[in-house]
Amino acid sequence: MPIHNDLYAKLRDFGYVLIFKPTIYSPEGILKGNCDAELVLQTMIEYPNYDKALIASADGDFQCLAKYLKEKEKLLKILIPDQAHYSALLKDISTNDNNLLDFMNPLKEKLEVKEK
Repeated sequence: MPIHNDLYAKLRDFGYVLIFKPTIYSPEGILKGNCDAELVLQTMIEYPNYDKALIASADGDFQCLAKYLKEKEKLLKILIPDQAHYSALLKDISTNDNNLLDFMNPLKEKLEVKEK
């Protein structure tokens, strides 16, 4: 079983609902999944069904969603993959509340797959 299938199974076991979106390859061979608008829409469709949202992204396109969820006290955290590379638009969300941004860099050792 591929590693990502194990991860998906674990996330489901923990109670997460996973929604997959179609992807395509660009002519340059780059995998594209341009689903920012769909993720924002899905977040708002599910709005009454969750207490807090965790946004895992470094993309400034989610700034408006994060800002709205923060105002409504529904934003748990923005989890950013790399502390050295993320949109300045997300920095504005953490103004007066530094606990809203968290970074995955320190988690590398815990999350990486190691060969046996």
